[in-house]
Amino acid sequence: MYKMPEFTETDDREILAFMKGHPFVTLIGHDGEKSVATQVPVLIDERDGSIFLRAHIMRKTDHHRALEKNPEALILFTGPHCYVSSSWYTQKMGATWNYQTVHVRGTVRFLDDTATVQLLTELMNGYEQAQERPLLLEQLPEGYVPMMVKGIVTFELEVKDVSAIFKLSQNRDDESYRNIVRHLLATDDTDAHKVAREMMRRRAAIFPAGTTGPGGKD
Repeated sequence: MYKMPEFTETDDREILAFMKGHPFVTLIGHDGEKSVATQVPVLIDERDGSIFLRAHIMRKTDHHRALEKNPEALILFTGPHCYVSSSWYTQKMGATWNYQTVHVRGTVRFLDDTATVQLLTELMNGYEQAQERPLLLEQLPEGYVPMMVKGIVTFELEVKDVSAIFKLSQNRDDESYRNIVRHLLATDDTDAHKVAREMMRRRAAIFPAGTTGPGGKD
């Protein structure tokens, strides 16, 4: 990922919480000739001090074949994003875009059908429990799960490299920062509202009491 020191997130707890809060990721691979991408929900496991991602993809597709040839993968976790007008700043300068993203890299390892059933069970248990009438894997029609498993394959990736950019106007002065939040909350854009709430949560750390500049600088 490009280097943006003022926006780079280094708090491992914040990064992991963001990943867990945005588990529908973009999986990117390369087969030696072209890049391939697909979007999948991932499960995030913490084991022995490392982070592992598990997900399933369709068999014999371009991304499956690419990862069989070259198991090195890039995975993007992305969150809400929004336009920020320069008219909200105290100084005249270019407009920008606020966003949060985490990029992780690692080596894909394909697992067996038993692991696929386990993954599907955990996914459905995790997301169906919030439904009024949960439908779990074991409640699906007889023969459906074995048929489904034939068409997909599960992989695991141990995260070896993490880059997190949380670009949330940390480089602006406090008045501009508060103006940005106010204008974002005045829109009907739900992403803008989420960005504004995250900015509000972080403001005290960026502008300690009695300061007006980023990081406590007047």
